Amino acid sequence: MKTVIINTPLGCTEIQGNENGISKIHVLNEDVEISTKFPKELKEAVLQLQDYFNGKRTEFSFKINPVGTDFQQKVWQELLKIPFGKTCSYLELSKKLGDVKAIRAVASANGKNPLWIVVPCHRVIGSDGSLTGYAGGLWRKKWLLEHENPIKQESLF
Repeated sequence: MKTVIINTPLGCTEIQGNENGISKIHVLNEDVEISTKFPKELKEAVLQLQDYFNGKRTEFSFKINPVGTDFQQKVWQELLKIPFGKTCSYLELSKKLGDVKAIRAVASANGKNPLWIVVPCHRVIGSDGSLTGYAGGLWRKKWLLEHENPIKQESLF
């Protein structure tokens, strides 16, 4: 497994993967040494994440290989369908997966998403529009949602 650390506006981010795809992307809560060399297996993920943060990318096309249970994989596949700049509630997500009663299990699988940003768990919000639960911290969730759907203020003058 290859690993690199990149700097993002939300903190140092670790990317792990191999020839089978990227298996983990997560933000760190401490500053660590930034990688200066990128293995070929991780280079495309690094470039695409940099483009995302620079406002030049709304989708990711590199190969992913997240590790999880069958149910988690099903939830993560559904998360991939939430368009850039849009949100979905945990309840809506549960309905899309065919079981409205599975809302807690869906929320748990969402929280265990190993591919930060790429599998857009940050786009899942409470039914009332609130920013609920986010492993990376609610301030990061708010930043990501604003980055993807900035409110344009126009002057009346």
